[in-house]
Amino acid sequence: MKVGERMINRIQMNDRDYWIVIETDRGQDHTQLYDQFDLDSEIMEYALDKNERAHIDYDAANKTLLLIFNVLKLEKEDNHYETIPVTFVSQKHRLITIVNQENRYILNMMEAYLKRYPDASIFSFLFGSLSLFSERFFPIMEEIDRDKDKLNSILRQKTTKKHLLDLSDLETGNVYLVSAASQNRTMLEQLRAHAIYRRLNDEERDDLDDAIIEANQLYEMTHLTSQILQQLSGTYNNVLNNNLNDNLTYLNIVSILLGILAVITGFFGMNVPLPFTKENEAWIGIIIFSAAIWFIVEKVLQRIFPNDKD
Repeated sequence: MKVGERMINRIQMNDRDYWIVIETDRGQDHTQLYDQFDLDSEIMEYALDKNERAHIDYDAANKTLLLIFNVLKLEKEDNHYETIPVTFVSQKHRLITIVNQENRYILNMMEAYLKRYPDASIFSFLFGSLSLFSERFFPIMEEIDRDKDKLNSILRQKTTKKHLLDLSDLETGNVYLVSAASQNRTMLEQLRAHAIYRRLNDEERDDLDDAIIEANQLYEMTHLTSQILQQLSGTYNNVLNNNLNDNLTYLNIVSILLGILAVITGFFGMNVPLPFTKENEAWIGIIIFSAAIWFIVEKVLQRIFPNDKD
């Protein structure tokens, strides 16, 4: 069993069920699908919308289940990972999967599952595949965790704009993953509470429970990572704000001291009797006096702003 290069591929699953794969990128005219597979325009709108949320919709009259699930985009966008929805339609004796170029990699995963479980029912095939899709996120979450630890170590040594932007990219990308994982988990929980759940046999219910477990685990991982990234981002923002406040305080002190020196030296430009005004070497005394003040200022500033190397 192998998915071909056509827009529509039909794969026999077992004696009575088969799997239909529709690749929307390989054809422009989707109206032929409406009658051929009993799909209405609303389903195709869901399938073509790359921003569609994960959800289920059940048509009791036709016993048709529409399920939209968020899967991972393998290629990064703007230095972070994002997700894309995949549409599944379960009908009598057939499962329809609607994909595009960005998410068609899941077909290989589904083919591998079907090869391992050739006698799987439509719902077992669907729920087992959903578990695999959730598991596909785990290596990415481990990669994000490693990048987080690496950035944290670097930022502890030196806080730079580039590394702060890298941290922001991690945080932004993880927001997409948290949202997708939350939607998937909620959708599967709703499916278990749906009337269709009563139609499932024990094996199919076990497969759904496994999919829910994987979805919950993914959500917990993404949620925990999101909390840590938010804490790190907040910590370094506070550090930068404190550094800015310290710098402003330092500049204010220097401005005041420069103002004092300007006042002192300004007397010599006024018609005010001052000592040493007729001395040719008076400028040397002024320089020495100014240097002494700056020496005192330096010691004071060192006490106020200690140079912490730890």
